[in-house]
Amino acid sequence: MAANRRPTLADVAREVGVSAKTVSRVLNEDGPASARTREQVLAAVAKLGFQPNLMARNIRVGGPDTTIGLVIPDLGNPFFGAVARSIEDAVRDRGLTLLMGSSADDADRERALTDKFLARRVSILMVVPSVGADHSHLKTDRAAGLPVVFLDRPGSGLASDNVVSSNRAGAHDGVAHLIAHGHRRVGFIGDLPTKLYTRRERLAGYRAALREAGLPSDGSLVTNAHDQHGASAATAQLLGLADPPTALFAGNNLVALGIVTELARSKRKDVAVVAFDDVELAEALEPALTVVAQNPEEIGRTAATAALSRLDGDRSRARTITVPTRLVVRGSGEQPAPAPQEA
Repeated sequence: MAANRRPTLADVAREVGVSAKTVSRVLNEDGPASARTREQVLAAVAKLGFQPNLMARNIRVGGPDTTIGLVIPDLGNPFFGAVARSIEDAVRDRGLTLLMGSSADDADRERALTDKFLARRVSILMVVPSVGADHSHLKTDRAAGLPVVFLDRPGSGLASDNVVSSNRAGAHDGVAHLIAHGHRRVGFIGDLPTKLYTRRERLAGYRAALREAGLPSDGSLVTNAHDQHGASAATAQLLGLADPPTALFAGNNLVALGIVTELARSKRKDVAVVAFDDVELAEALEPALTVVAQNPEEIGRTAATAALSRLDGDRSRARTITVPTRLVVRGSGEQPAPAPQEA
């Protein structure tokens, strides 16, 4: 079998020394086959990394496919929706159709989705990795020419292209902006789980900004939330401290919504806020929300360009492409720190 071609039913049949029809009967459990033959066929499937074609189409071996598989953590998150739309726009002229599934940030569910996409013989596979996911199972398909691109977070166990935001630098810029407006106690509310790549990078940027300003990193000012409700509770917890923060840095857009909801509920307009990632209607808030804006459209375009290049035969070394963020000043991050009270 050629090194740059994905294994076919005929390859499995040759490996075992039976007909393609026999292999099909075993895989589809449709017709008689001895236990020995079944065992040999399944062993050959595992050895060659063959994925059955569930599309039920008679496509010539090596011919073009028309689908791209995209695994994202949450179909409801506007950030990933913008990434997906950008990918779709970028590949439309190539006659490719985007198929999507949500992993819910679960490694097992992500694996099941990627296996289903592979079984459909997608032309390109794109994945936003879940925490703890191991992508070494994709090595056979990757080596056989399947373009695999990881988005937002690097993959693990597989040399493949990654497209990420400048998480650490962006968080540093946002926190430094708060410090520049006089804040010395800045709270951080990050995403969950705590091992999430983007959460770790943004926390590192937060700590780097404090360190550069000669400020201590106070563990009591760092907490986490995975949704808007949790972020509201985390905000109340931080503001209830004996020595509360005067500013908050939101680790993502859902956290930001929880923070502004809690500040509005408690009628707190004296707390400065900078959020990582923009939110809808950010300019309509009072004050308008200052953000470290990612560029999901550029992430999607960059990932699509990299994948199409691989599809067209680019066999250069895997690379990580970092898409810059930018600080968007609107008002909430420019709230000055309160004057220190005299003893």
